[in-house]
Amino acid sequence: MKRIGIVGGGGYTAGELLRILVHHPEVEIAFVESGSQAGKRVDEVHDDLVGDTDLQFVGAAGAALQSVDAIFLCMGHGVSRGWIEGHRVRQSTLVVDLSTDFRMDESWVYGLPEINRDALRTAKRVANPGCFATAIQLALLPLAAAGLAEGEVHVNGITGSTGAGQSPSPTTHFSWRNANVSVYKAFNHQHLAEIGRSAAQVGRIATDNLHFLPVRGPFARGILATCYLDTDRSEDELRTLFRDFYAGAAFTHVTDEPINLKQVVNTNKGLVHVEKHGGKVLVTTAIDNLLKGASGQAVQNMNLALALDERAGLRLKASMF
Repeated sequence: MKRIGIVGGGGYTAGELLRILVHHPEVEIAFVESGSQAGKRVDEVHDDLVGDTDLQFVGAAGAALQSVDAIFLCMGHGVSRGWIEGHRVRQSTLVVDLSTDFRMDESWVYGLPEINRDALRTAKRVANPGCFATAIQLALLPLAAAGLAEGEVHVNGITGSTGAGQSPSPTTHFSWRNANVSVYKAFNHQHLAEIGRSAAQVGRIATDNLHFLPVRGPFARGILATCYLDTDRSEDELRTLFRDFYAGAAFTHVTDEPINLKQVVNTNKGLVHVEKHGGKVLVTTAIDNLLKGASGQAVQNMNLALALDERAGLRLKASMF
């Protein structure tokens, strides 16, 4: 059994990690650290875990940091780097960070298994991708690898309110978000940098022609993204290209039928649909922002790095009704 620690245990991503890991057949949760929840039972804060765990939050893991095989950092953006600098963590201990802090750091493996599976198998420091970044890359990277994404690329994506984190704000309040839709951070979303890095990794030359419109949706979780660009390839050629690119992927699936959010919410799946409209290819992707877009992918990365079954703990059922 692998011993696991979670730092920043009170938020959405930590809650999702706990829901996965308490049922993971190959791991034991050694500690859950949270400065704001120290001393409370985990199931008092994540109350859907009643009956699943007797764990209590600790204010500081202390010596337990030296006895775990992996640590998940689930803190706010900008906090993880300071935590790493302020704590002694063995080089042999796997650290998976779910914030933005290390996604552009070349000394950390970028945790998108669809392109970095081999690197993840030997990784000790993993920067987990962002949720929108994951959804968009699933649409864009096969095209970039084939040299088809050098021109203008247009992306629209709608996300649930959990993508904004647990701390309340004017645009996450129920009375504002319910039955409402709005654009935010148009053409300037923070995930564009990591998308560009991965696209360059697979061979994309262009750097400044990815145009992204993020949208806040009136639902709790999930991302539906659409990506379109010009190409003279046929629909059959494009679908074959995508199927070949994801042939070895554990959770990313290309389907001939149009996709919807309910197929992926509460799962670690990434669904991809490709269709041709005149001279344009339209790629639609769907993920759960808290699972394939965050905690599920983090566990997938842990499984790879600790030589476990990549799907362990992640055979999850969608909630269709």
